[in-house]
Amino acid sequence: MNESNLLQLTLLIPLLALLGIQLTARRENIREAVSLTAASALFFTVTQLYQPMLNGDVIAAHWLDILPGLALAFRVEPLGLMFALVASFLWIITTLYAIGYMRGHGEKNQTRFFSLFALSIGAVMGIAFAENLFTLFIFYEVLTLCTYPLVTHAGTDKARAGGRIYLGILLGTSVGFFLLAIIATWLLAGTLSFQQGGVFSPGTSLALLSVLLGLFVFGVGKAAIMPFHRWLPAAMVAPTPVSALLHAVAVVKAGVFVLLKICLLIFGIETLQAIPATEWLLYLAGISILLASIIALRQQNLKKRLAYSTVSQLGYITLGALLATSAGMTGSALHIVMHAFGKITLFFCAGAILVAAHKTEVNQLYGLGRQMPVTMSAFLVASLCIIGIPPTGGTWSKWYLMLGTFEAEQWILMVLLMISSLLSIAYLLPIPLRAFFSSSTQDSADARAPAGEASAIREAPLPSLIALGITAAGCIYLLLFPNAFYALIEAGI
Repeated sequence: MNESNLLQLTLLIPLLALLGIQLTARRENIREAVSLTAASALFFTVTQLYQPMLNGDVIAAHWLDILPGLALAFRVEPLGLMFALVASFLWIITTLYAIGYMRGHGEKNQTRFFSLFALSIGAVMGIAFAENLFTLFIFYEVLTLCTYPLVTHAGTDKARAGGRIYLGILLGTSVGFFLLAIIATWLLAGTLSFQQGGVFSPGTSLALLSVLLGLFVFGVGKAAIMPFHRWLPAAMVAPTPVSALLHAVAVVKAGVFVLLKICLLIFGIETLQAIPATEWLLYLAGISILLASIIALRQQNLKKRLAYSTVSQLGYITLGALLATSAGMTGSALHIVMHAFGKITLFFCAGAILVAAHKTEVNQLYGLGRQMPVTMSAFLVASLCIIGIPPTGGTWSKWYLMLGTFEAEQWILMVLLMISSLLSIAYLLPIPLRAFFSSSTQDSADARAPAGEASAIREAPLPSLIALGITAAGCIYLLLFPNAFYALIEAGI
């Protein structure tokens, strides 16, 4: 099979999975086997594009002409392949986790969950391999619409309220800013195709480009830059596998990936450096990082703390892209990978704690490490990855981001990143440390539990435990063997 067919297969496998899941809806073991098989097939297919991409082969597919020069088309480029590799691999792991979680928690509408999850991954593949902004926008909106029912999965008033915020902000920013930016790009550059070095001619007005860059930054609402971040905490009403999808596999990663791709392949590094608005937007990303870290520190609900942590970490990726230096872009791209593995592990652990111990608050987790040592060990590893210290891969991305601020001579932002890392230590590390080294009867009256209840707590169901173990191991693996992703980033930048 040639590479063009493989590219198209990455878009079709999730649709075939959707069909298979629907046909086997009444036989849950077969339905879940279909999900796992499709996820594995997709990851295998994406890996087959890796070496041809590095060899310089042009891998493209043209589906439909809308207008002259405006087409629904796809092309494999290095950063898109990096994103597709991460998303397709984590689809396997999240499906495995969801099997244990959905059954252990007695969730309803499981067929709908697995179906929409497959459709979401299909949208992610479209975003990753989009040849132009038009194609990217179509799949970006499909991702919003097919994740909305997942956010409102519980069907409660709270879930519906969270879903309205989710849909309102994401569709509002897309139509109000993103679509307008795409139209302006078409008028200014005469093309929407991604190009190395950017699409704008040297004589394009810097004032217009400043406005355009602002429209893109605020229009990509999935990147959760303040003040358009409220959808992310609101979406925490969703089941934990959906939170993992939102934070690590698809939605927010799609947002920051799109911003990175636009900065690199629509504007280009040299144009970004010349645009006056770039520095203002850099400081906006810095403020988003700092404020979200402070808010996370004050959250007692575990999932909300992790949600605001995500807002902060997305700011790192946006900041790295806007630094417009080679090291900044590298750090931004690497942090997409490192944050994906770290944050999905944290949410897996939060879900495991909910299923096995029925606890949702940070001050309820004292001493829990004795009953759930595997889960809390994984939480510790993932926390180190988000903070950016050994023995985890987050070390590399944080290093390149710091190097990017040095190259750009942005000393205030360098200090801000250091402060944010200290805050992330403060809101993440105490959770596993107190779980292992505090008793359940000390520190807080709220943390006390009857002895019989405490002794009855065990680890989460085996599929979920395997999944969080794999992603935690991935955090360590990426410190030792980051070269596969680094080669793609080097080729793309």
